[in-house]
Amino acid sequence: MKPTAILVNTARGPIVDRQALYRFLKERRITAAALDVTEVEPIPVDDPLLTLDNVIIAPHIASASVATRTRMASVAADNLLAALRGEEPPHCVNRQALRRWRRKWPPAAGS
Repeated sequence: MKPTAILVNTARGPIVDRQALYRFLKERRITAAALDVTEVEPIPVDDPLLTLDNVIIAPHIASASVATRTRMASVAADNLLAALRGEEPPHCVNRQALRRWRRKWPPAAGS
């Protein structure tokens, strides 16, 4: 990464090597980091990352807005209703599982 880079992790905590991140931030080998997730949650109060002025750590709530949670609920409902109609869910992330499920849907009478 360039020294001007800012690392942003909203995915999963373990994908970032915390010790390496701490070292790179402390040595200013990257400019900053913003983390919504950490490997251990909540992050321990004695974690060295918390001593740095170039890191922001949110308590895994970056998506916790009314608009985002409303949209998440709507997407889940749209997926469920489509599946119950025997259609492909509009936000299907595992097409292999969908193919297996389709072979079993609709369930046989009395199942």
